[in-house]
Amino acid sequence: MAQDVSGAKFTFHPLENRTFNFLDNRSSRELLTKWSMNGRISAQAFRYDEYFQPYQKNDFVLAFFQDPNVTSYLKLLSGSSLQWTTLGTKVTKIEATEIPCTHLSMSLFDRLSEENIVKESGYISKCLDEYVDDFIVSDELRKVLLLEDSEKYEIFSPSDRQEFIFLLFKHLCLGGAVCQFEDTVDPYLEMTKSMYKELLSVQKDPETKQIKIISSVFKVNASDENGLCYPSPRPHEQTFAYLIVDPLKRHVVVLYHCFGGGIF
Repeated sequence: MAQDVSGAKFTFHPLENRTFNFLDNRSSRELLTKWSMNGRISAQAFRYDEYFQPYQKNDFVLAFFQDPNVTSYLKLLSGSSLQWTTLGTKVTKIEATEIPCTHLSMSLFDRLSEENIVKESGYISKCLDEYVDDFIVSDELRKVLLLEDSEKYEIFSPSDRQEFIFLLFKHLCLGGAVCQFEDTVDPYLEMTKSMYKELLSVQKDPETKQIKIISSVFKVNASDENGLCYPSPRPHEQTFAYLIVDPLKRHVVVLYHCFGGGIF
């Protein structure tokens, strides 16, 4: 539910020197360019000073978008000029959806080979072209990601599809407006693993000795007096912003992408 609340106590400060390997290394940039996402995807980090718990997500996210240190620094692509700009507007309403992130391995995607969507060699099985909104479905992978009435759509449950690792994988597979699709699944899996590992923090449970993810992830939208303003005034499945909160370091990372065809 969208919340319109005020009086939140959280304050934020940009971590201007934070870099992200999944955006900066050469092989990643080449893949993102091929997928029409390079220059349209960004990751920015902030720190906050107060104790945070997930039940405070609406206060936390609204405070984030109303903090002058955020509005003057948070990047987005302008729909009119197609240039990077900063938020720079007074946010009055937010929508924050908590995204589960329970997986500690890539085993969720083993089903792709088990169901012959991906061959033993790693090649993705092809199919006759279909069109779904802005996407061309030309292989079985995109079919299982997009077509609810496809034969194998149900190999991933609704809860699987809500997981952060699945959403990252899907975003990479669908790409931007002039995406050049991969013939093999490995580049998608490797990039998903790289992003997931770098964005999330883990900790060993002192009692069970098991590793667990301690980060909270929220998919966010923000509105000003004119309506939706972030991540874009024009909603699209491939235009997204996630806030990833590390409660130990008290860091927030914003993963942002704006769907389109231009590369900057």
